[in-house]
Amino acid sequence: MSNLNSVPYDPAEYLTTAEDVKSYLEACLEENDPQLFIKALGIAARSQGMAEISKQTGLGRESLYKSFGEGKHPRFETVFKVIQALGLEFRLQPHMATA
Repeated sequence: MSNLNSVPYDPAEYLTTAEDVKSYLEACLEENDPQLFIKALGIAARSQGMAEISKQTGLGRESLYKSFGEGKHPRFETVFKVIQALGLEFRLQPHMATA
Protein backbone atom coordinates (compact mmCIF):
# COMPACT_ATOMS: atom_id res chain seq x y z
CA MET A 1 0.00 0.00 0.00
CA SER A 2 1.48 3.37 -0.98
CA ASN A 3 1.48 6.38 1.28
CA LEU A 4 -0.29 9.23 -0.49
CA ASN A 5 1.06 11.70 2.08
CA SER A 6 4.71 11.01 1.35
CA VAL A 7 6.93 13.93 0.45
CA PRO A 8 9.45 13.63 -2.42
CA TYR A 9 13.03 13.09 -1.30
CA ASP A 10 15.07 16.29 -1.34
CA PRO A 11 18.80 15.76 -0.74
CA ALA A 12 19.18 19.48 0.08
CA GLU A 13 17.47 18.80 3.41
CA TYR A 14 20.35 16.52 4.45
CA LEU A 15 23.22 18.85 3.56
CA THR A 16 23.36 20.64 6.88
CA THR A 17 27.11 21.20 7.31
CA ALA A 18 29.96 22.36 5.09
CA GLU A 19 31.45 18.85 5.38
CA ASP A 20 28.15 17.33 4.18
CA VAL A 21 28.20 19.61 1.12
CA LYS A 22 31.85 18.85 0.41
CA SER A 23 31.35 15.08 0.68
CA TYR A 24 28.23 15.18 -1.48
CA LEU A 25 29.90 17.18 -4.24
CA GLU A 26 33.03 15.01 -4.14
CA ALA A 27 30.92 11.86 -4.49
CA CYS A 28 29.16 13.38 -7.50
CA LEU A 29 32.49 14.37 -9.08
CA GLU A 30 33.67 10.77 -8.79
CA GLU A 31 30.93 9.78 -11.24
CA ASN A 32 32.65 11.76 -14.04
CA ASP A 33 29.29 13.13 -15.16
CA PRO A 34 29.28 16.92 -15.57
CA GLN A 35 25.48 17.14 -15.59
CA LEU A 36 25.27 15.19 -12.33
CA PHE A 37 27.77 17.57 -10.74
CA ILE A 38 25.87 20.66 -11.95
CA LYS A 39 22.63 19.23 -10.56
CA ALA A 40 24.39 18.44 -7.26
CA LEU A 41 25.84 21.96 -7.08
CA GLY A 42 22.35 23.39 -7.49
CA ILE A 43 21.10 21.12 -4.70
CA ALA A 44 24.01 22.18 -2.48
CA ALA A 45 23.21 25.84 -3.18
CA ARG A 46 19.55 25.28 -2.26
CA SER A 47 20.65 23.60 0.98
CA GLN A 48 22.31 26.87 2.03
CA GLY A 49 19.46 29.03 0.76
CA MET A 50 19.44 30.56 -2.71
CA ALA A 51 18.89 34.03 -1.26
CA GLU A 52 22.12 33.69 0.73
CA ILE A 53 24.04 32.28 -2.26
CA SER A 54 22.64 35.12 -4.37
CA LYS A 55 23.86 37.70 -1.87
CA GLN A 56 27.35 36.15 -1.69
CA THR A 57 27.78 35.74 -5.44
CA GLY A 58 26.10 38.91 -6.65
CA LEU A 59 23.92 36.78 -8.95
CA GLY A 60 20.14 36.99 -8.96
CA ARG A 61 18.26 34.32 -7.01
CA GLU A 62 15.97 33.50 -9.94
CA SER A 63 18.99 33.41 -12.24
CA LEU A 64 20.65 30.87 -9.95
CA TYR A 65 17.56 28.65 -9.95
CA LYS A 66 17.49 28.78 -13.75
CA SER A 67 21.24 28.18 -14.08
CA PHE A 68 21.07 24.94 -12.13
CA GLY A 69 17.78 23.66 -13.54
CA GLU A 70 17.46 20.31 -15.27
CA GLY A 71 19.57 20.14 -18.43
CA LYS A 72 21.08 23.59 -17.97
CA HIS A 73 24.71 24.50 -18.60
CA PRO A 74 25.70 27.36 -16.30
CA ARG A 75 28.71 29.49 -17.13
CA PHE A 76 31.98 28.53 -15.46
CA GLU A 77 31.99 31.89 -13.69
CA THR A 78 28.63 31.03 -12.10
CA VAL A 79 29.83 27.58 -11.02
CA PHE A 80 33.02 29.09 -9.60
CA LYS A 81 31.16 31.77 -7.63
CA VAL A 82 28.68 29.27 -6.19
CA ILE A 83 31.48 26.94 -5.09
CA GLN A 84 33.15 29.87 -3.34
CA ALA A 85 29.85 30.92 -1.74
CA LEU A 86 29.54 27.39 -0.36
CA GLY A 87 32.86 27.91 1.40
CA LEU A 88 34.71 25.56 -0.96
CA GLU A 89 37.54 26.01 -3.43
CA PHE A 90 38.84 24.26 -6.51
CA ARG A 91 41.96 22.18 -6.10
CA LEU A 92 43.67 20.40 -8.94
CA GLN A 93 45.87 17.38 -8.53
CA PRO A 94 47.35 14.84 -10.90
CA HIS A 95 45.04 12.00 -11.82
CA MET A 96 46.09 8.88 -9.93
CA ALA A 97 46.59 6.93 -13.18
CA THR A 98 49.09 9.54 -14.44
CA ALA A 99 50.81 10.36 -11.14
